[in-house]
Amino acid sequence: MATREDFICPKCGGSTWVLDKHGDSVPCECRARRIRRARTKGLVTTIPRRFGGLTISDDGRQITDHGRPLNFAPEIARAVLKYCRTINEQLAQGRGLWFEGDTGTGKTTLAMVVSKAALKAGHSVAIYSMPRLLAQIRNTFDADSDSSYAELFKQLTAVDLLHLDDVGAEQQTEWVLEQLYSIVNERYEDGRAVMITTNLGIDDLRRQIGERTVSRLMEMCGDALPLYGSDRRVEFDPARPEPFATAEDEPTARRIAREPAAGEA
Repeated sequence: MATREDFICPKCGGSTWVLDKHGDSVPCECRARRIRRARTKGLVTTIPRRFGGLTISDDGRQITDHGRPLNFAPEIARAVLKYCRTINEQLAQGRGLWFEGDTGTGKTTLAMVVSKAALKAGHSVAIYSMPRLLAQIRNTFDADSDSSYAELFKQLTAVDLLHLDDVGAEQQTEWVLEQLYSIVNERYEDGRAVMITTNLGIDDLRRQIGERTVSRLMEMCGDALPLYGSDRRVEFDPARPEPFATAEDEPTARRIAREPAAGEA
């Protein structure tokens, strides 16, 4: 599993200081980035275990999961792999990505590949589903909360890459619309990248999260990368092993449902 701590700067060896041509100690170029990462304490900044096996092949042409190649439309795979190869430039320019499509088509998987690449390159990343992010924001208003809304907002707008999953899945209220707009707008004005996944097309997304927010996301992320088709999670795979070793191991209710009734041939 990739974490922010996996990266060790090759220039300074992790000390954040280097010697200049005169022999004086000067801050390494990674120092500012490390300081920004230290300010993300309390945010969700690691790749979920489910996606820990995602990697890009050594030749940079294939996305794999625990060594198994994942097949995506060539133009989508090329766009993601190019973004990952140029991750430093992309984030420096505040350019993000937008994955749009049906449930189970690989949107979150591809977004996790990008987040992993950013972490590996030493960048700070915050990874949230929209429902989880909104829950964390609400928690800051609790009397016993360890952090304030202002502190959380500052952290969310300071990370190099903000990864938002399932945008549009949240219940629409004025409060929700304002929270999302405030975060996106702050990052837009600061030139910091946002990456989103959504099941909604552009028109439905405008209705769900507002024209102002969608307009900024379009400028930051460019055109959506479309992933449509059948749900990969439930497609039948003849090579997939049966979940139960024998019929006797299968839960009774499910086994009975599959057995013919008495008198049926």
